Amino acid sequence: MKDNNIYAEAPRNLNKTNTDAQTHTGNKSVLRFLLPSLIGLFLFMTPVTYEGDMTIPVALLAKVLMAALDGYLLHIITVIISFMAVASTLAVLLKPKFITQSKFLHELFIPTPLWLAVRIISCVFTIATVFQIGPEYIWNENTGGLVLNDLLPTLFAVFIFAGLLLPLLLNFGLLELCGSLCTKIMRPIFNLPGRSAVDCIASWLGDGSVGILLTDKQYQEKFYTQREAAVIGTTFSAVSITFSLVVIAQVNLEQYFLPYYLAITLSGIVAAIIVPKLPPLCWKKDIYIDGTEKTHDLESIPAGHNVFSWGINQAIDRASKVTSYQAVLIEGLKNAAHMVFGILPVVMAIGTIGLLIAEYTSLFAILGKPFMYYLQFMNVPEAAQASESLVVGFADMFVPSILATSLENDMTRFIIAGVSVSQLIYMSEVGALLLGSKIPVNIVDLFIIFVLRTIITLPIITGVAHLIF
Repeated sequence: MKDNNIYAEAPRNLNKTNTDAQTHTGNKSVLRFLLPSLIGLFLFMTPVTYEGDMTIPVALLAKVLMAALDGYLLHIITVIISFMAVASTLAVLLKPKFITQSKFLHELFIPTPLWLAVRIISCVFTIATVFQIGPEYIWNENTGGLVLNDLLPTLFAVFIFAGLLLPLLLNFGLLELCGSLCTKIMRPIFNLPGRSAVDCIASWLGDGSVGILLTDKQYQEKFYTQREAAVIGTTFSAVSITFSLVVIAQVNLEQYFLPYYLAITLSGIVAAIIVPKLPPLCWKKDIYIDGTEKTHDLESIPAGHNVFSWGINQAIDRASKVTSYQAVLIEGLKNAAHMVFGILPVVMAIGTIGLLIAEYTSLFAILGKPFMYYLQFMNVPEAAQASESLVVGFADMFVPSILATSLENDMTRFIIAGVSVSQLIYMSEVGALLLGSKIPVNIVDLFIIFVLRTIITLPIITGVAHLIF
């Protein structure tokens, strides 16, 4: 009788063992999603205060790296840009097997003829700026010197940490959860996947470059179509709160920061709704990077699930596919290498060219002429001077606020500061990053989007200015 009880209990014990094993596996999957995602959330989206300024931990790590490499950083950047020009030229001419047979090295070292020319031009600009040789207009503090000394060190440091740490956002299910939760907002209002909200938040709290890098990575992994990637990259790579504060301080109107930022936010939302419905963004195709079409809705919620339960389900499923943390680390290193070696030369070349046009030609003054009548129609004082400031933002976002300091009228300075931040597309950083990425936009697209955003955001910000002043 005792023996029979033993055999009778055996299936129960076996079932209990299987249940325990499933629970353990389930808990492990939840932790695999939860821990890396929470770390990524903290690093990329948690506001922290450092030395009186609000920032995010990734940007703070970048500042620490810049401080540690102080005195060496310009030399490192010069070596990187020069190396990429020489190595790319040799790779294109000789096509060595170890590069052509590696997808990563092929993409990094064998660009198209246009981008090879950009890398060579970037090398010329960099060497001229470092050694202050050649025409002074190339390397002075308003052109090449501004890009190399002020912008590239920050981008270098941000790229290092953003590249290494982006897999925490991408690979462990956070975007799947956010995508499910935000679909009800992003899809009906902006016709975008819910996960695009994460790109916007990362830009808003941290830096626009982080949002572009995040969008580019997801586009390459077929989470976004060509249209979605182009819209997100040009519309949701918002300027950080910190930089917005710097701009309003530049025009000596810090006391108006709250209405200023509310005006920026409102105009940005309106532009995000309207601009994607106009050319060139509405002409972008809803196909993936490899030309394949959408065959199913990635955001549909199956029966028996709500947005949260389905998001958790998708997140855990995504995290369970990570079988090796070493592979995640290698992916992060490749991300960082692509950003540092592939994008820095593009920013140096295109940013410097944009500033040269702004500084030494009347092109932006001519292009700004129609905006003078637009400003006069809205009763904006000093409309002639303000119109040029508006268009020069295409070269660099900070230049309009610098030019605006010479304006006497507070309302006009407020408008220039607001519009310059709402335009988003400027060639010294965001524009160059977009052109250096896989996101399907060209320089003509970017200029048209810049003009459209200016036309749409200007009356909104002007309206707020009229209410204040």
